[in-house]
Amino acid sequence: MTNQHPITPPPELVDYWARAALGAKDWLGGYDLEMIANAAAHWGADQQLELDATWVALQTSNRMSADRLRFEMRPAPPSLKEQALAELDLLKGDAKAHGLGFDAPAIRRALDALPD
Repeated sequence: MTNQHPITPPPELVDYWARAALGAKDWLGGYDLEMIANAAAHWGADQQLELDATWVALQTSNRMSADRLRFEMRPAPPSLKEQALAELDLLKGDAKAHGLGFDAPAIRRALDALPD
């Protein structure tokens, strides 16, 4: 039995992160500390979220509440289509601010026609 905190990553996972930080090189103590710290923080937050979702499900007897918590805490990033439309709006706004006649309705229609 260990006195390790329940959301401490296992040594194998830390070793994996260290190897990922160095690419395919051997990990001999030199590593990208920022990459490993970010991975560890993300992993720990995910572990806590799962514990919280389990608690919510037990308290409410409603799996939907736990799923909602996961969704709200880890929203999906915008799709490539959504990103492109936002960039187009930004470009259009910049062009208008500088007196350029840029509208690009064909680009917007093409992006709108793509699936999300």
